[in-house]
Amino acid sequence: MARKAKQPKGKKMNPTFFVFCEGKTEAAYIDLLRRNYRVPVEIIAKISDSNISQPYIDRCLRQRFSTSNDKIFLMFDLDVAGMLEHLKSIRNSTLLLSNPCIEYWFLLHYRDTAKELTSPECIRLLKNFEAEYDKGGFTPNMMKILIGNIEIASERAKAKPLYLNPSSTFHIFVEELKRLKKVR
Repeated sequence: MARKAKQPKGKKMNPTFFVFCEGKTEAAYIDLLRRNYRVPVEIIAKISDSNISQPYIDRCLRQRFSTSNDKIFLMFDLDVAGMLEHLKSIRNSTLLLSNPCIEYWFLLHYRDTAKELTSPECIRLLKNFEAEYDKGGFTPNMMKILIGNIEIASERAKAKPLYLNPSSTFHIFVEELKRLKKVR
């Protein structure tokens, strides 16, 4: 059995955001936000495996120092049948879902679209703005737009029906980052 991480003594701890995600693109984006907002975010990527479960999350959290103020976020794409129902069954977590894929959230930074999309279509549309886009990495220009247009993307995402294609609930995480940064 793994030991629980040692608790610092005498310090007020800011809550940590534990983000469980499915791939390197999601992990790279969360890292970009963590560096920009300078808030405690721990990325737990299960690369190429969308089989997230409550026991896996519990096991990961036992290996890290955590407080009752910490928050758990699940960042996944909804391009797999049954994924929404599966993620909703995981307790005490906030869902950061993009339908069909994370690239739809990125696309909202450039333009609004309400047309139903497949994952390849999303990537193709994104490449109209960022020809060099490749999963798992961002060009300097794309990083600038992903940070600079985050409010625009959030407003566009809020206007979409939850979990339908196309949609993204990633604006929830952005609001949490901004709230925590104000408190600090």
